[in-house]
Amino acid sequence: MSDIERVVKCTRKLETLLREQYHAEGKGLHQLVTSCEQRLPRHIIGKLRFIATVRNKIVHDDHYKLDDRAEFMSAFKECQRELTPRSGRFVWRLAVSLMMLMTLAAIVVYYAHWDLLDKHFFSH
Repeated sequence: MSDIERVVKCTRKLETLLREQYHAEGKGLHQLVTSCEQRLPRHIIGKLRFIATVRNKIVHDDHYKLDDRAEFMSAFKECQRELTPRSGRFVWRLAVSLMMLMTLAAIVVYYAHWDLLDKHFFSH
């Protein structure tokens, strides 16, 4: 994946999160951030502006080269993590934990009562 494609895809994900979760309005990431700046976590605003600036430079400036891809991706991941609703992550963690607990309980029951179950499953 080229740097341009990576940057544009990451920016679009953040724009979608801002529109859906923070009711941001505007065309680009800078406008979206400005429209909902009061509702955003303070420490993330600078990173969002950095991402928007990189996106604009990489798309509009022919000679711009993304020097530090790792820094860009780190900023993107932090912004994405902060902008994603926590309740969704909590619900998924809870669901996976319950599924694992039920599976473990079933294994314990089968192990404890295998001598009784064996007669019913393999009696042919």
